[in-house]
Amino acid sequence: MGSFLSKQMERRKAISTQKKLLCDLKEKDNTDFPGCDYCPEDRKNWMSTLALDKLHVNKIVWPGTHDSATNKIGIPFISRPFARTQSLSIYNQLVMGTRVLDIRVQKDGRVCHGILVSYNVDAVISDVKKFLSETESEIIILEIRTEFGHDDPPEFDKYLENQLGEFLIHQDDSVFNKTVAELLPKRVICVWKPRKSPQPKHGSPLWSAGYLKDNWIDTDLPETKFESNMKHLSEQQPVTSRKYFYRVENTVTPQADNPVLCVKPVTNRIRPHARLFIKECICRGYGDRLQIYSTDYIDEDFVDACIGLTNARIEGKL
Repeated sequence: MGSFLSKQMERRKAISTQKKLLCDLKEKDNTDFPGCDYCPEDRKNWMSTLALDKLHVNKIVWPGTHDSATNKIGIPFISRPFARTQSLSIYNQLVMGTRVLDIRVQKDGRVCHGILVSYNVDAVISDVKKFLSETESEIIILEIRTEFGHDDPPEFDKYLENQLGEFLIHQDDSVFNKTVAELLPKRVICVWKPRKSPQPKHGSPLWSAGYLKDNWIDTDLPETKFESNMKHLSEQQPVTSRKYFYRVENTVTPQADNPVLCVKPVTNRIRPHARLFIKECICRGYGDRLQIYSTDYIDEDFVDACIGLTNARIEGKL
């Protein structure tokens, strides 16, 4: 018992120390970066407010959400706090400015996170199609994967093609060098990551797993995650030199050996430092490598930071 309490005290101290390190860095360096003061006129249509003929796919800083469809996962007040990473519906996330969705499914087609389940993936697709019907020039990256430990939904690739066919941008390396204007009226890059089913092939309406990469760091320590994200980003090529999307997730994750297991108080250890990470990327020489930037509980300030940096790239300020 004494050993357990001692360990918990050490972990609480480590968390407190790491939170202070990020706060001190923020106070020392501030969070100004090219485009930091940019405020989009209309987040729902933010791509449309930029120069579409200059907005290259590989220059966009894509605001994304982690575990996007967990707003109604589990049982309210019982299991939900341990798995929910977003409070908004898919539609409302898109309206706020989110452009990368991270969806996990199980064999019966329901959204899930581990053993907890939510609504059917039909609700996700319905929200995406509703948003697309209300906008004209917004491009979405829709990543759908079979959750770890689950089997693939049968013929799911055909389902996605049938539901989104008219909007799908086909798998093609040349897409990365194209502008949004050149891709329209196609508007969805759908990355399908099955566990056992065949991966989508080149030229397919769907994109294979290798086109969206990340380095998942499973920790609840905010400075550890911040610096690990930076290290892995530094190992990537500049966005103009690669033919895949690379994602950085500004999140930390509850750990089983820690008393705090609810997602929100844990992930809030790093959420306030989203702009600091962008600033540090630029200061350390990695500003040309940031591409997909995702978070838990997305808000307007996170979206604005991504859009501002994107606009700075278009204007040649970065």
